[in-house]
Amino acid sequence: MKPRPEPAHGCIDETAVDLVEIIDGSVAQLWETIESLERLQPRNLERFRVSIFGSGRIEESDPLYSDAENLGQRLAEAGCDIVTGGGGGLMHAVDLGASRGKLSDPADGDLPIRLVTDDSNSPFVERVYRHRTFFSRLHHFVRLSSAFIVLPGGIGSTLEAMMVWQLLQVKHLPPIPFILYGEHWRGLVRWIEDESLRRGYIDRSDADLPVLVDTVDDAVGLILETKAKFERTRAIGQATVQSPPSHDEQHEKP
Repeated sequence: MKPRPEPAHGCIDETAVDLVEIIDGSVAQLWETIESLERLQPRNLERFRVSIFGSGRIEESDPLYSDAENLGQRLAEAGCDIVTGGGGGLMHAVDLGASRGKLSDPADGDLPIRLVTDDSNSPFVERVYRHRTFFSRLHHFVRLSSAFIVLPGGIGSTLEAMMVWQLLQVKHLPPIPFILYGEHWRGLVRWIEDESLRRGYIDRSDADLPVLVDTVDDAVGLILETKAKFERTRAIGQATVQSPPSHDEQHEKP
């Protein structure tokens, strides 16, 4: 087969343009379908899940690794499902800690963990969701989670943090914990306040959405306060659904 000739200089390859338009149209239709499904199936509130983001490059010798492992273990012991991005570093530490918080043998696989990743090589996970794009992965984090903790990390962790921040700002998420862990994030928050807030690009309430903490105790305390409210609200909802109609309601005429 002869190779297709290149279009002359200044001319447009209409076949290529059509292909791009078809792809763009298909992607737009896909997101419309996802949004429609979101309306049909709202966020699952049956279980209290905590998404934890952070660097995949932190070594085991770093104190942050111990913090992440401790965090995962304490939240799992308290009955929280843990959602991580998988991989090494802090994500591996969280998964390891969460497995120790639930089982004596972390390789058994029966753990309260939902892993959103492209890598299934961790022995500390119950379920793996594979994603081809970073954005569908982030969307899945949001769909699964009742709270977010962002440990120190690089560009990916920062993008994840900013997406959650923006979704809370525009109220596409209910008011749920958004915790930035450690001194690492204080520079970002200062920049937001010094630039975006000072110039009027955001409101004070927008800048106050993340909660900065420096210890595992503080992070766990905030999460468990929210978990207790979640369980009270869920119990009330279940009682309302399950309660039988009153005598008057049973005999009420249409």
